[in-house]
Amino acid sequence: MRATTIFAAILLAACTKAPEPPPDAAALEFQKQLQTQLITAKPGDVITIPAGVHRINRGLSLNVSGVTIRGEGMDRSVLSFRDQVQGAEGLLVNASDFTIEDLAIEDAAGDGLKVNEGRNIVIRRVRTEWTNGPDEKNGAYGIYPVQTTNLLLEECVAIGASDAGLYVGQSENVIVRNNRAEYNVAGIEIENTRNADVYGNTATNNTGGILVFNMPDLPVPGHSTRVYGNTVVANNTGNFGAEGTPVASVPAGSGIVVNSNDRVEIFDNDIADNDTANVIISSYFATGYQGTRELAEAYDPYPEAIFVHGNRFDGGGESPDGLDLKALKIAKFGLSGAFPDILWDGYVNPDKASADGKLLPQHAICVDNGDAEVLNVDLGNGSKNITVGDPQHACRLPRLAAVELDPPL
Repeated sequence: MRATTIFAAILLAACTKAPEPPPDAAALEFQKQLQTQLITAKPGDVITIPAGVHRINRGLSLNVSGVTIRGEGMDRSVLSFRDQVQGAEGLLVNASDFTIEDLAIEDAAGDGLKVNEGRNIVIRRVRTEWTNGPDEKNGAYGIYPVQTTNLLLEECVAIGASDAGLYVGQSENVIVRNNRAEYNVAGIEIENTRNADVYGNTATNNTGGILVFNMPDLPVPGHSTRVYGNTVVANNTGNFGAEGTPVASVPAGSGIVVNSNDRVEIFDNDIADNDTANVIISSYFATGYQGTRELAEAYDPYPEAIFVHGNRFDGGGESPDGLDLKALKIAKFGLSGAFPDILWDGYVNPDKASADGKLLPQHAICVDNGDAEVLNVDLGNGSKNITVGDPQHACRLPRLAAVELDPPL
């Protein structure tokens, strides 16, 4: 064999990752026992996940209400789905009065944990992670409760989701508190959800830190979300969402993003160093997601009644994502300048505006936040009247009520 051929063979061997060995007999036995416990569970059962890394190669599911799944800690009891060959989620739950706590779900083929159509759900100290880092091939959602009522999601960690790390969709009466989201496309996303409190969370190193969205083609419209007491810093990871998904349009460097949602209150947050803008307020028309679809008459694509006050802003807006935004930043603020803290696309529903095109007071985008200003890029009029610090935003709106879980969880 020639020297060059030998060298090539050595190089190929060094660069080729050895395949993971299949689960051993003990791992397969644990998986069998866990699957049996989930299938035969009865209300009131507690299913315990012992400490250790437990390799699971098929998706798990629970369809019985009143069950608790409990590990010994999110860094001690680990369900690893790296070898998964079947199932769209790591764990799928269709049940009410359900608690899951103190464990980790790693490297699921699809979503990490999905909870569907349940009431009185507690998700506490659960970590979902794709251990290879940000990658479009990662599962879309880390923790994914959808169509739930009375939900508490607290002290969890989500890393590496290609859509949202912590996602709450089409739900009502929700508290999302004291969680950490890193290296996801969307750190925390509240979508088509009514009455949500999002507080005490840390979102950093995501593409967008905290998103409050209202999307079409879903049966439940979203409104009334309070985002407060969070740390939303340096969410500048490049967008690795799958093309055609709503989050694929989120620019890297987005702190808090409100899209097409109404009655959102953003206050008492630490928001800093998000390279596009610390806060972005936009309509459905600015997402690039709509394509040629026709919106249902009941869907409201405009953000309205948004109140930003009492936040601590620092840095941000210095290096926006995308050529259009970069060009706008340079044209308006120079090479060394930065966008203001709040970026608004400027789309306005004419039915909720006065004759001069300003939103009526009850629908206004209000900012009472020291020297923070709004940059209106006026996309609805082809950016003909880009403004900064328009007096229409110097207003206040009624405070939203706190969410109270009933029953308390």
